[in-house]
Amino acid sequence: MTSETSATDRERLRRTFTEDAELYDRMRPGYPPRVYDDLADIAGVGPGCRVLEIGPGTGQATVPLAERGCRVVGVELGAQMAAVARRRLAGHGDTEIHVAAFEEWPLPPEPFDVVLAATAFTWIDPRVRVARAAAALRPGGVLATIATHHIKGGTEDFFAAAQEPYERFDPSTPPGLRLRPAADIPYDSAESGGVRTDLNSAAAPGSDRFEPPVFHRYEWDATYTTDQYLALLCTYSGHRDLAPGPRAGLLAALGRLIDRDHGGTITKRYLTELRTARRRG
Repeated sequence: MTSETSATDRERLRRTFTEDAELYDRMRPGYPPRVYDDLADIAGVGPGCRVLEIGPGTGQATVPLAERGCRVVGVELGAQMAAVARRRLAGHGDTEIHVAAFEEWPLPPEPFDVVLAATAFTWIDPRVRVARAAAALRPGGVLATIATHHIKGGTEDFFAAAQEPYERFDPSTPPGLRLRPAADIPYDSAESGGVRTDLNSAAAPGSDRFEPPVFHRYEWDATYTTDQYLALLCTYSGHRDLAPGPRAGLLAALGRLIDRDHGGTITKRYLTELRTARRRG
């Protein structure tokens, strides 16, 4: 795959998130409270902390930050997503949500204490994302990225059985794919699609402006009914990018598995990874 094709695919897929903001807001989980506790310890997240959030979506991380007293400026690509985030943040006067691509948004003159991207950094152009984050931060400020992985655990029988309909309806599915335990997920791995975060890559423009990254990990479970799980899948770019026919076939097959073999309820295990890197002075 060429870099041009990769950029085209990345742009197409990231725009799928703007198609149904209400569903995204209803179904996407937030992040463990310990993420914000650790951000408070590492980066001083709390009253008066000035945060630039890249891709806030409908506010899954923005609302907890605002509730901790942060002054949050969000830059969101999707107008529908931004509208939902603004509604959820209506009681927090120190927050702003701008509709723009982060790559093109003019950075304000006042630097930020923290630049945060919660499952959004992978969607930003890798040629500029680290350098622009560095430019937005004050010396000693922190770039924080959050990734979420689906890992081994929960209702393991269902996820093993789900491989067959994925291979049948989605030709991009690797054959024989199985979930891995948290210990087998490499650090600085992709948020999705195999794209590195660049925080410790000497080749990434701007990476020399940061100290080596620090990682924190959190495992947790979420339980879904059949309808809830199928709705959750419809918020993921890979599922939304399928043609309508194969997507409907996949969802129907997965729904039958959950209802027939698991009584209409499954549990999914998540690994959330917080990666922080401090900007050099």
